[in-house]
Amino acid sequence: MFLTISTTGTPERPATDLGFLLHKHPDRAQAFSTSYGRAHVLYPEADPQHCTAALLLEVDPVALVRRGRGKNRGGAPDAALAQYVNDRPYAASSLLAVALSAVFSSAMRGVCAARPERAAEPLPLRIEVPALPARGGPALVRRLFEPLGWTVTAEPVPLDTEFPEWGDSRYVRLVLESAELTLSAALRHLYVLLPVLDDAKHYWVAPDEVDKLLRAGEGWLPGHPEQKLITSRYLSRRWSLTRQANERLELVRLAETDDSEVEEIDNAVGEDTETEEKPTPLAVLRREAILTALTESGAARVLDLGCGQGQLVQELLRDVRFTEVVGMDVSVRALTIAARRLKLDRMGERQAARVRLLQGSLAYTDNRLKGYDAAVLSEVVEHLDLPRLPALEYAVFGHARPRTVIVTTPNVEYNVRWESLPAGHVRHGDHRFEWTRAEFRAWAGAVAERHGYDVEFRPVGPDDPEVGPPTQLAVFGAARTVKEAKAA
Repeated sequence: MFLTISTTGTPERPATDLGFLLHKHPDRAQAFSTSYGRAHVLYPEADPQHCTAALLLEVDPVALVRRGRGKNRGGAPDAALAQYVNDRPYAASSLLAVALSAVFSSAMRGVCAARPERAAEPLPLRIEVPALPARGGPALVRRLFEPLGWTVTAEPVPLDTEFPEWGDSRYVRLVLESAELTLSAALRHLYVLLPVLDDAKHYWVAPDEVDKLLRAGEGWLPGHPEQKLITSRYLSRRWSLTRQANERLELVRLAETDDSEVEEIDNAVGEDTETEEKPTPLAVLRREAILTALTESGAARVLDLGCGQGQLVQELLRDVRFTEVVGMDVSVRALTIAARRLKLDRMGERQAARVRLLQGSLAYTDNRLKGYDAAVLSEVVEHLDLPRLPALEYAVFGHARPRTVIVTTPNVEYNVRWESLPAGHVRHGDHRFEWTRAEFRAWAGAVAERHGYDVEFRPVGPDDPEVGPPTQLAVFGAARTVKEAKAA
């Protein structure tokens, strides 16, 4: 990964002042350790007329994989080859943005004790990034940088120069030029917009990322015409964090418009004002019901089948009674998000030994699922076509045979209570069906009979006297052996 920052100068204001502003001497090549390799700073040219500083990030692809997986971690579920053969060592991304922040932290804050007046002045700047992923193409690159005062050159990189008919790749060669910006502003633009254009981050986006975004975006992000896109992509499309960031940015914009402080605008509600208590989300109630059932069963080794983005796995890991937690899903993208949510790349060895993420389909038997105390199928069965349910039934109840199986699924009768749901529609576009309470009980009872389980039903959420609860839950307990069940 490579980036250059160039400037020009005069005898009164030599270009080599760039070395003072970056806090890196032009006569020395310096190297800095990062979590994923080494960052090198060097100056290809340094004289009073022209000065160029280069940042070379040498990514260790093996370290990148190890920090994503590690011993016994399960980790990022990409295909084995794709872990080692990818664009991370070469194309500008969040890895380069983090290196910029670490290596040029003082310059990014606009701090320069040796040349304070230069740090506050606009410089003639030219920044070049030879390989930049741009999901949105050159047009998006211009929409992001031009409102900030940059003259933008974004040249698409062809997939293969020998085969022009293949078209362009998603990469561009980026050149930014401006005489109106400080070095601090330029670095903060890059810190935010490099991962925005890549539309991916190499680490889990936690709530503190909102503060990082607002610090780096101070003075330019509140009024940017693409503010919502920048915020959403920078925060990896985490809806709650994006909303929080947009609300705070709107306060900043209003304060600037009113020529007042943010604290003066954000004072409509006092700290001691009583607010109406919000109802607990159904997803939270569902996880609480599952955890209760698992605890009652005495399970220590648990499968979360169809784990999605890892919310239940995360809850299970918080309870030390669950000594091993395995999440399995057919979607590699969902497992990637789950790995980020769980922070597998930063997890301690003891905690990492408790968790694995597996890619697999419940339509097939899988020996990796044998020998566990309990399995959870939370909001899974309704995503399968009805003819495929027997395959799932055998894979879980017949082949894997955990001692306890917990199944949750929507209660279609409750749909009339959702004011925003049109009549006759299912709750999610991917639902193949939604059962009534009688249909769910009939299916669960038949499964229990065929495979030697007892089954108990519980409501999840408010139990409406007319239409029942929004979610129905069944707890299967292995009360009899298969031979006993067949004999009966």
